[in-house]
Amino acid sequence: MSGHVALGLAFAVASAVAINSGYYVQHGAATGLPRLTLRRPLHSLALLFRDLRWLVGFFTGIGGWVLYVIALKLAPLSIVQAASAGGIALLAVLVGPLSRRERVGVAVSVGGLVVLGVSLIHTAAPTGRGAWPAVGLWIVLSLAAAASAAGPLRRVLAGGAGLGIAAGILYAAGDVATKGAVSGGARLAFVPVLLACHGLAFVALQLGFQRGGALATAGLASLWTNALPIAAGTVLFAESLPHGARGVARVAAFVCVLVGAVALARPEPVAGADIEGAVRPTTL
Repeated sequence: MSGHVALGLAFAVASAVAINSGYYVQHGAATGLPRLTLRRPLHSLALLFRDLRWLVGFFTGIGGWVLYVIALKLAPLSIVQAASAGGIALLAVLVGPLSRRERVGVAVSVGGLVVLGVSLIHTAAPTGRGAWPAVGLWIVLSLAAAASAAGPLRRVLAGGAGLGIAAGILYAAGDVATKGAVSGGARLAFVPVLLACHGLAFVALQLGFQRGGALATAGLASLWTNALPIAAGTVLFAESLPHGARGVARVAAFVCVLVGAVALARPEPVAGADIEGAVRPTTL
C-alpha cells in the first residue's frame, strides 16, 4: 500500500469517527425538539440551528465530511469506503444495549466489513475518473431509490428506517458525485449535484431521527452510504475486483453488509397487540 493510500486510509478512519459521533449527538438532540416537518421547513430548520447540542453534532459531521473529501483525493473510493464503514461499530457502542435484532444486524455488518478489509490487503486498486454519463445515470437511479425508501417502503420498515435508508442512498450518490468532481476541470459541474444530494439526505436523516432509533436511522444511513460507493468504485471508476479468494471475499462482504442492513430495517414485533393499530402513523 502506497504512502498516499495509507494516509487516505487514516483520513477515512478519522472521518468515520467524526461523522458517526456527529450523527449520535444530532439524533439525541433532535428527539428532544418539537416535531420537524416538511410542511414548515424554515421553522424546522430554525429549531435545529437554535439547539446548541445539535449544532455541535452537525459541525462535527461537517468536519468528518471534509476529512472524507481529503481521503478521496488520496485513495481509491472502495478503500476509503471500507474504512469509513466501520463507523457503525462506533455508533453501536454509543447507543448502548441493543435488541437481539440490532445485535445481529451490527454483527453481520461489521463481520462483512472485516472481510472487506481483508480483501483489500495487498490489492492494487487503481481508480479511474469514470464516464460522466454513467455517473449521472447512477445518481438519477439513486434519487429514484431514495424516493421509494422514504415513500411507500417506509410503511413496512422499522420506525425511521425508510428515511435512514433514503439518507444513506442520497449521501452515497453525493459521494459518487464528489469522486467525480475531485478530478477538477469540467467535472466541477458535479459540485451542485453533490450539494443537492447531501442537502436532501440531510433532510431525510433529520426527519428520521424523530421517528426511529439511532441505529435504524444513522446506522442504516451509514451502511448504505458506505456500501453503495464500494459498488460504484467497481462499476463506475474502474476499481476492479481482485482475483481469486480476495474477489470472492469482497463480494461476500458486500452481501453481509446488505444482510445487516435488512436486519436493522426490520420492525420489532409488537407482542400482545395488533401490529397495525400499534404503529403510530407519521407524517413528513
